[in-house]
Amino acid sequence: MKILISADMEGATGVTWPADVLPGTPQWERCRAMFTSDVDAAVRGFYDGGADEVIVNEAHWTMRNLLLENMDERVKMLTGRHKSLSMVEGVQHADVDGIAFVGYHAGAGMEGVLAHTYLANSITGVWLNDVRASEGLLNARVVAEYGVPVVLVTGDDVACEDALGYAPEALKVAVKDHVSRYAAVCRTPAATAVDIRAAAKEAAALAVRHEPVQEGPFTIALEFDAEHLALTATVVPGVGRVGERKVAYTSATMYEGIRTFKAVTTVVSAAVEEQYG
Repeated sequence: MKILISADMEGATGVTWPADVLPGTPQWERCRAMFTSDVDAAVRGFYDGGADEVIVNEAHWTMRNLLLENMDERVKMLTGRHKSLSMVEGVQHADVDGIAFVGYHAGAGMEGVLAHTYLANSITGVWLNDVRASEGLLNARVVAEYGVPVVLVTGDDVACEDALGYAPEALKVAVKDHVSRYAAVCRTPAATAVDIRAAAKEAAALAVRHEPVQEGPFTIALEFDAEHLALTATVVPGVGRVGERKVAYTSATMYEGIRTFKAVTTVVSAAVEEQYG
């Protein structure tokens, strides 16, 4: 049994505001340890449940946040940026039996601690076939094309509720309760590690590959907080404006869809001015 963990940081234990997740800040240094604790608990739980191999794909920002030296010695970690499938890199190799979304969060325009989709604040909404989409939903549709089930989701309570829509059978662990975008009722790393490890052990039983799911075509729409960002997005082939601040494109598969999404967000992020967005 091989498990892939997609590890994001906004949904980690103790994280509630931007400085907690911005590389290089003192708060990020502090929160890295709690993020690592969450991921390591999942790793240990999957091994408890019978996994033969667990690989962690770093999925936050620079994708260089976790403290590998503080993790179970059996784990392997894919760290660094510029990967074909970004947050779920590795799922395409036909040897992954289940995937866990650890440290996930709600999507742009939703309630939830540090809710966003790929870009921190320039994107105000994303829709997949007219359904408002979080990173969890987008990534779940990608991994489904490879026959890999989502077996575990951790994050705040809103992220766990969001996961009911895209991975109803997955185990969910809420490590904190949403109060506002920048506030939450948090539990200690010692407490959340116990819960995550227990859930991962149980979730291992769900790690059974299924037939690839082909549900395309997929129409993905993105709304931005400024008109010029929509204009900028249209330099990506196939992306067209459907509103003053909104663009959309259609892809035959989610493999193509998520790669185009990454291209759009990369181009748009380069067009954001420091003060005016």
